[in-house]
Amino acid sequence: MKKIIFAVVIMAAAFGFYMQSKVITVKGSDTMVIVAQRWAEKYMSEKSGITIQVTGGGSGTGIAALINGTTDICNASRPMKPSEREKLKQRFNTLGVEVKVAKDGLSVYLNEVNQVKELSLQQIKDIYTGKVTNWKEVGGKDSRIIVYGRENSSGTYVYFKDNVLNGADYTATMQSLPGTAAVVNAVVKDKNAIGFGGAAYAKGIKFTAVKKDANSPAFLPTEENIKNGNYPIARYLYLYLRNKPTGEIKEYVDWILSKEGQEIVSKVGYFPVK
Repeated sequence: MKKIIFAVVIMAAAFGFYMQSKVITVKGSDTMVIVAQRWAEKYMSEKSGITIQVTGGGSGTGIAALINGTTDICNASRPMKPSEREKLKQRFNTLGVEVKVAKDGLSVYLNEVNQVKELSLQQIKDIYTGKVTNWKEVGGKDSRIIVYGRENSSGTYVYFKDNVLNGADYTATMQSLPGTAAVVNAVVKDKNAIGFGGAAYAKGIKFTAVKKDANSPAFLPTEENIKNGNYPIARYLYLYLRNKPTGEIKEYVDWILSKEGQEIVSKVGYFPVK
């Protein structure tokens, strides 16, 4: 009888601990999944009673979850659109809270054997809109360009379309992939490929140096070039919340912006905001 009572006490204590544990849900940008997971792992290792659940799916998916009330924090590699803020206002009577947590050099990936070293923004646009289809047209070998990109729920897809293609449509031949890691993997395997995505994912490929125009110098997405504004496709990475954070969520966001949180940003290959 004593053993049974003891077991019940242990189960009740464990259940009580579980009930007291605070769960913070984070959803959105695939570009930010690496850094978001590292933040979560480090924070949970230092603070008991906190569970941080991180999932990707794209910035659009994260913003939709924020609007629907199914995530505490949205990761986004692009700013929220006015239409999205209006939906949030209609449901929760708030325009949301934006927090800049990192900088990224939105990078153009090439296979390591590709002899092209630099491209202008116009040349990149011409490739991604289908105007340029052969590498010889931009200083490379006589080979068809194989174009890879992201799916339309991706913040990177939207940012690239708005800021590099100037709103033009992607070429119909672009192969849309579900995550930045998939784009990198495709470029690694295809010597004629081109792709784009966050700087932190660049493993086994090379960056293209990017020029603002044909007469400008070309720059790689390094921390120095992003800080001084030389790299022409730099962007912020964001957290979005429905309201001004309080309690455990505020403590977590403050920690992300702290020296320790920003060191993790650097370690994964992005650039700190502080």
